[in-house]
Amino acid sequence: MFSCSVHAQIEFVSTGETGLALKHRVSKKYSMAFLLRSRYTIYKDENLAYSQNQIHLIHFSTFNFNYSHSLSLGLEYRNQEMFDAGLNEIRVSEQFNYIKQKRGVRYGHRVRAEQRFIETQTIFRQRYRFAVDFPVNGEKLDVGEAYLIFSTEFLWSFTKNIKPFYEQRLTPQIGWQVSNDLKLQGGLDYRAIEMLSRKPEHNLFLLTTAIFKI
Repeated sequence: MFSCSVHAQIEFVSTGETGLALKHRVSKKYSMAFLLRSRYTIYKDENLAYSQNQIHLIHFSTFNFNYSHSLSLGLEYRNQEMFDAGLNEIRVSEQFNYIKQKRGVRYGHRVRAEQRFIETQTIFRQRYRFAVDFPVNGEKLDVGEAYLIFSTEFLWSFTKNIKPFYEQRLTPQIGWQVSNDLKLQGGLDYRAIEMLSRKPEHNLFLLTTAIFKI
């Protein structure tokens, strides 16, 4: 499915992430989303091997000012201790979205601040993402048609007594509008993490997601 050549001092891991999203528009101004994600390793130490790492339970409430501007608040619980893969985490998010559409192409800017609570430690993470999505055929997405999504995101994390670390993500995906209420998406998410006190980490995610409107 993919190949990668890396130097010995660089760690490379491939991870799968399967997601289920339920979205509901309560009113013109308010919508909510519930997400369940499962993450598992499929390639590590130069070997193909499956191991479950974590599950995520996520909620987002979004307040829409108009088509272009919205503000979201999120709460996430990540469980790793169940799989002996690390510590559990509670995450709080504040997010601002700006969307502009021109001739069927939608451009999205997202700024997000996160507070990650892991036992007695709090990690502060700032994120900026730029995304472009558009139908494969024509300027309007109809049922049964495919669409493409390309995004890049920069993340900066810092906490007390630990030097800041940085992450760059590149994510191409393809989606299908199966029905008015169901979308299926799949793609890759390449992540490069730079830490001043550790070796660089490179991770390739295989993404699969089902999105339901309820």
